[in-house]
Amino acid sequence: MLNGLKICVVLPAYNAESTLVNTYREIPLDIVDDVILVDDCSSDKTTEVALRLGIKTISHQTNLGYGGNQKTCYREAIARGADIIVMVHPDYQYSPKLVAAMAAMISYREYDLVLGSRILAQNTVSGGMPVYKYVSNRLLTFTQNLLLRQKLSEYHTGFRAFSRKVLETLPLDKNSNDFVFDNQILIQAMHHGFRIGEISCPTKYDANSSSISLPRSVKYGLGVLSSSVEYLLYKHRGRPCSFL
Repeated sequence: MLNGLKICVVLPAYNAESTLVNTYREIPLDIVDDVILVDDCSSDKTTEVALRLGIKTISHQTNLGYGGNQKTCYREAIARGADIIVMVHPDYQYSPKLVAAMAAMISYREYDLVLGSRILAQNTVSGGMPVYKYVSNRLLTFTQNLLLRQKLSEYHTGFRAFSRKVLETLPLDKNSNDFVFDNQILIQAMHHGFRIGEISCPTKYDANSSSISLPRSVKYGLGVLSSSVEYLLYKHRGRPCSFL
């Protein structure tokens, strides 16, 4: 706990057998009260490793997608009484050691939602992020900041902390089950006036780090822009928005 608030780490997993142990070992269990892993129908032994580590584990019988996995994570965390929910990818790309810092920013009521930003870190490309991903990340973030009138350093990180109120307020089931879920939830949070903070987060990329293919990256980028424009038209033209 921090400041009397229960902290839960959720791990949306897919084929994380080789990296889960290292990820779990760096979670600060001295302040984290609960850890939940949702295995999105992996083809490896992710579930077996999670159970061996003593992690509360839920296994999807069919693959629901990255967004669908998160929906299960957040529902379960809320049901188990979490006040602060931190999403950590179990592929060991983000540093779980920062969970305490991110949770603290919420527990002392400075922010409602905190992002671990790879762009604020000094070693983004040298840490292994492909150059094309870095460039596309910067271009998409720049465009979204213009469209949404925000000043975030990154919209695309998978390291996030939420207050219970945020997850109970936002209509998460209206979001995509695919990767664009991450962007839609941020737009929803902005729409509802939640305070978004960021923290510098070094990352590691290796053969075991999850990474979507180029075609799926293009699809994601188009989905990000589509969601931003859809919200813009909703806000200024009164057009319907599918995820609000």
